[in-house]
Amino acid sequence: MEPDRTPFHAAITGVGLVTSAGIGVSAAWERVSAGTGTAASRVPALAGMPADFACWVPDFNGAKAVGRKKAWRLDRCNQFAIAAAAEALADSGLDPATWDGARVGVVLGNGIGGAATWEKQHRTLLDPELGPERVSALLIPMLSVNMSAGYVAIECGAKGPNFVTATACASGTTAVGMARELLRSGQCDVVITGGTEAPLVPSIVTGFSQMGALTERKTDLASASRPFDVDRDGFVPAEGAAVLVLERVEHARARGAEIHAMVSGYGASADAHHATAPDPEGQGAERAVRAALRDACLPPDAVDHVNAHGTSTPLNDVSEARMIRRVLGDRPAVNSVKGVVGHALGAAGAIEAVTTALTVQHGLIPPTANLESQDPAVELDVVAKAPRQTRVEVAVSNSFGFGGQNAVLVLTSA
Repeated sequence: MEPDRTPFHAAITGVGLVTSAGIGVSAAWERVSAGTGTAASRVPALAGMPADFACWVPDFNGAKAVGRKKAWRLDRCNQFAIAAAAEALADSGLDPATWDGARVGVVLGNGIGGAATWEKQHRTLLDPELGPERVSALLIPMLSVNMSAGYVAIECGAKGPNFVTATACASGTTAVGMARELLRSGQCDVVITGGTEAPLVPSIVTGFSQMGALTERKTDLASASRPFDVDRDGFVPAEGAAVLVLERVEHARARGAEIHAMVSGYGASADAHHATAPDPEGQGAERAVRAALRDACLPPDAVDHVNAHGTSTPLNDVSEARMIRRVLGDRPAVNSVKGVVGHALGAAGAIEAVTTALTVQHGLIPPTANLESQDPAVELDVVAKAPRQTRVEVAVSNSFGFGGQNAVLVLTSA
């Protein structure tokens, strides 16, 4: 299809990460780009549950990240968001003390909200020795899904549009796409965007386990997440956050900012097929990829790299692989970072947007961890074993969620 408009590029000038692979971009990127195994371990909060391990962040110190007084008022997912946003803002070189906050927006993805808060306060409510009188007055702001964006705005004085996207495992990608739209519309000069999730509590993880979505590899945790491998059997749940600072290109260049990469296209669609299973042929995902490329005014053969949703589940990986080959052929080098960081649900797409931006910036495609024997049904050039050094001008990042939610970004070199 011929391009029908001039592409709009949003500059990525800052990135921040809190992941099981490392806290901070440098540490996380080092482990992801090495692709040496799944960053999973036993989670004390899940002891005795059918699934007792995950890609969690045991070294995260909320009191250090947000201050001791604030930490006890914030759910873990909101602490993650604030920490990742602080790193991204420092990386961008922007100073909230000097900006026009009315021109700064915040759009974050979050699928579940304050899961740990909900479980703890629900136990308090039902405990005959505690009861309703001991339920925290902070329950609602701690668990509400919108508060990750609200708290980040409070921290940095961002007074522009502020909201959270909740499109299940596509939430982080949807957030970045919507942030770009705020820049394109002229409502903002800067948008703080990304996603956060802290779902590693018994009810949530057990729910995924009961529906058969999680891996049964419960002894060799380093090989538990294995996207596109013939022996994959489910995903490893994860927590974390990723934040990107997006700016209008002229705004970034006027202040001499370093630009990691550009967000040049966004597309979304719905499968309208099943509550949890993907369309077997990936038709909804295909519409989202084609829409993102159309938005970027790029043909399919321009794509050098695909950061796949790649959850390590039998159905998702094959459905996505069929779609990628049908739309983009076998030319792009494909990977999935979930082999290392697991599946962080509402934060996953944002984590992958950051790693895709770093891939474009550094010309280095991380390998898909634990890919020992590629599924014959996955007829793609999947990067495995070692990182691949290559020039990446155009990259696609895919995210798909329960409810048939599809969201796709196109990132290009600066």
